Amino acid sequence: MEAHVVNPWVAAAYLIAGICFILALRGLSSPATSRTGNRYGMIGMAIAVATTLVTHEIASLPEILVAIAIGGGIGFAIARRIPMTAMPQLVAAFHSLVGLAAVLVGIAAYYNPAAFGILEPGGLDILKGSRIEMGLGVAIGAVTFSGSVIAFAKLNGNMSGAPILLPARHVINLGALLAIVVLVSLFHWNTPTLFWAIVLLSFAIGFLLIIPIGGADMPVVVSMLNSYSGWAAAAMGFTLHNTAMIITGALVGSSGAILSYIMCKAMNRSFISVIAGGFGAEAGAGGAAAATDRPWKRGSAEDAAFLMKEAENVIIIPGYGMAVAQAQHIVREMADQLKAHGVGVKYAIHPVAGRMPGHMNVLLAEASVPYDEVFELEDINGEFAQCDVAFIIGANDVVNPAAKTDRSSPIYGMPVFDVEKAKTIFFIKRSMGGQGYAGVDNDVFYMDQTMMLLADAKKMVEDIVKALAD
Repeated sequence: MEAHVVNPWVAAAYLIAGICFILALRGLSSPATSRTGNRYGMIGMAIAVATTLVTHEIASLPEILVAIAIGGGIGFAIARRIPMTAMPQLVAAFHSLVGLAAVLVGIAAYYNPAAFGILEPGGLDILKGSRIEMGLGVAIGAVTFSGSVIAFAKLNGNMSGAPILLPARHVINLGALLAIVVLVSLFHWNTPTLFWAIVLLSFAIGFLLIIPIGGADMPVVVSMLNSYSGWAAAAMGFTLHNTAMIITGALVGSSGAILSYIMCKAMNRSFISVIAGGFGAEAGAGGAAAATDRPWKRGSAEDAAFLMKEAENVIIIPGYGMAVAQAQHIVREMADQLKAHGVGVKYAIHPVAGRMPGHMNVLLAEASVPYDEVFELEDINGEFAQCDVAFIIGANDVVNPAAKTDRSSPIYGMPVFDVEKAKTIFFIKRSMGGQGYAGVDNDVFYMDQTMMLLADAKKMVEDIVKALAD
């Protein structure tokens, strides 16, 4: 076998691109540096793409440029039009495309290895011993594609966010995963039957793994699929002897895996338990109808404006309801008015609030909320006991005390905000009938210090802003 010779200038360019990707991840670790991180990522990708175009001749340059123009144009148009509320499903859709790309590249390389420069001299063997990497890349890519399609459908409302439980699903999933491992290990025999068996079985396991996962676990699912897409790219990088793909894929895969671990820790769940079913995955667990016959108090925008104006400190807890109503800008305006009245305002962000990691941080950053006013759960939870007003806008599961007390609840064990310790609670919901993504009722609705503000979040906050100005 001939040694694979790498042009030193190409290696240097890919190294610079890799450094840019590392700086991008570092920048994205904080909202304050996220824009800089994005710029580093774009620069690194531009270097990697330009280097690949200059040094590879898989297709003619005009054909590649036309493909880039079409794909880039579609991506640009979608990104410009997509509302922030739909960002989680957009991310899931893009993950599916990364997985599908890995599968298509694997198919092309398998049937035409000479075009990718991975054919043995004399054509005696195929893929230069990289069939295992190809099998892994295709398998992970197929799982990423089909799993992301299900995640998109759940996030977009095309299918129920509730877990869909199949009989003996754990046995089926484990058997399918073991079969994929065996098929990949046997792929050195190089038969089309083995190749397509890996592809089809991997597509199936992607569906089977994500369907039983409930909506409350979607932030973990999104980060997990992000990790899968990275590992698929890395495996294909080994197959194609492309250093940039290996570096980029490894960075995406490892950072996604770390983020998934952080998200699971935030929910007090093991990663395996989430993949095996997630919140509400057991029949009969949780999902109780809201006990609307229990006594509760209804408040008004005027009540909220008066009490918050008289408060010393207010903690705002945003959730997905704020995203749906696109209320982040008016919430910031309300906070600005409160600060003008001498009220201290802070934002409490739960790691799993929303539908993807950092969803609430992105929304608040879009509304130009100062970063020093935004706090994570562990940094602010102790302040609710001294808090005058807890203002909950569209959140539910992350403020549900059942997570601390009810062992039968599907969210039991998940760290939540101690909002019940605040002197006054304002809770914005559309109606008393909703129970959050996990599908469980919330005792906070019925507490003596709670006033329910039943309305569209944006309309209610607009009314509060008007009342504050009077």
